Amino acid sequence: MSGAVEAWESLFRAQVGIMRRLGEDFPMGGLTMNEYDVMFTLSRQPNRAAKLRDLNRLVLLSQPSVSRLIDKLTGEGFVTKDPDPDDRRGMIIALTEEGFAAYRPVARAHMRTIEFIVGGALSAEEIEALFALTEKLRCPESDD
Repeated sequence: MSGAVEAWESLFRAQVGIMRRLGEDFPMGGLTMNEYDVMFTLSRQPNRAAKLRDLNRLVLLSQPSVSRLIDKLTGEGFVTKDPDPDDRRGMIIALTEEGFAAYRPVARAHMRTIEFIVGGALSAEEIEALFALTEKLRCPESDD
């Protein structure tokens, strides 16, 4: 096996192991991990809003799953879904104040777990190197 393949296998297995550990914390604060992912993504967008097609590209879910999740979050008052003024077929999804208030404590707890897992295993220098390497590997179409 080549060094590149071994590095990929190691990276992939580390990611799966970390995701399994993080998944143990959910549901948290009434949110599933997938709901958290959508709300996290919206929280990082200007005005906490995104076009549905962009949201589909940014989250780690299939398009039908995102649509169902948006409908559920809309029903809970956590997001709004409005027509895109620039595209009659498109929708703008926005995180509401109520949604942001539900998201924030979950985000804080989730970040503490990430700090514990990653920060507990790596030094500050290793974290910087890991960040630089993973950014270098990211595909341009996955940029947010």
